[in-house]
Amino acid sequence: MTELMTEVIFLGAFLFLIGIFGIIINNKSLIHMLMSIELMLLATNLLLVTFSVSLDDIMGEVLALLVLGVAGAESAIGLAILVAFYRKKGTLTLSRPNNTNINVAKRS
Repeated sequence: MTELMTEVIFLGAFLFLIGIFGIIINNKSLIHMLMSIELMLLATNLLLVTFSVSLDDIMGEVLALLVLGVAGAESAIGLAILVAFYRKKGTLTLSRPNNTNINVAKRS
C-alpha cells in the first residue's frame, strides 16, 4: 500500500467515526442524525473505492454506486418523514417519553 492509500483509509475511518459520534451526541435532532448517517455512507464509499483501486477490482466501485443509490433513497424518504413529522409536531427535536408516572406493583 502506498502512503496516499494509507492516508485515504485513515480519512475514511475518521469520517466514519465522526458519523458515529454525531449519532451518539445528537440523538435528539433528526436532521443531525440523517446528516451523520449520510457521512457514514460516504466514508464507506470512499473506503470501497480505495480498496477497489488497490486490489484492481471493479466490484468495489460497483458496490459504491449501489450504496450511493441507497443513500439517495434514504435521503428522499428521510426528508419526507421529516416534513411529515414537522407538520404533526411543529418541531424536529425528539423527546423521550416520560415514564415516571407508571405504577409498578411492589412485591412483598
